[in-house]
Amino acid sequence: MSKGAQSDHVRIGSIVLRCHEYDRMFAFWREALHYEVEHTDPNGGFVILRDPTARGPNVSIDQAPARRTGKRGWLHLDLYTTDQKGEVERLLALGATRYPWRYGPGADYVVLEDPDGNLFCVVQLPASRPDHDAPKANT
Repeated sequence: MSKGAQSDHVRIGSIVLRCHEYDRMFAFWREALHYEVEHTDPNGGFVILRDPTARGPNVSIDQAPARRTGKRGWLHLDLYTTDQKGEVERLLALGATRYPWRYGPGADYVVLEDPDGNLFCVVQLPASRPDHDAPKANT
């Protein structure tokens, strides 16, 4: 199959973040990822954010009527960067908070929480490999 041809298999269209703090989450993830609004639900229930370069998947912010209770979900985002320190500081200024993770030796990631309490990682890529397929320590 040639590059750009339609595929008959599934692919990730959106990563959905269900949240109670809808306005804060929308603002946080739009700025954190430098994404643009692709679609807004006319009833106010969700927004789909898209990568303006069309390289990454969409992120959908989906409003929940109540806060989540119980254990955390099994899904989280890994954000890759060649400037981990700078990006962590930028994300903290946007409203993220540090999560008290027990880091193993050689950890190449920092665990943060978004405004709704969802964990995500900021992973340091080697400066020589700014692509999106770099290996990462397990979180």
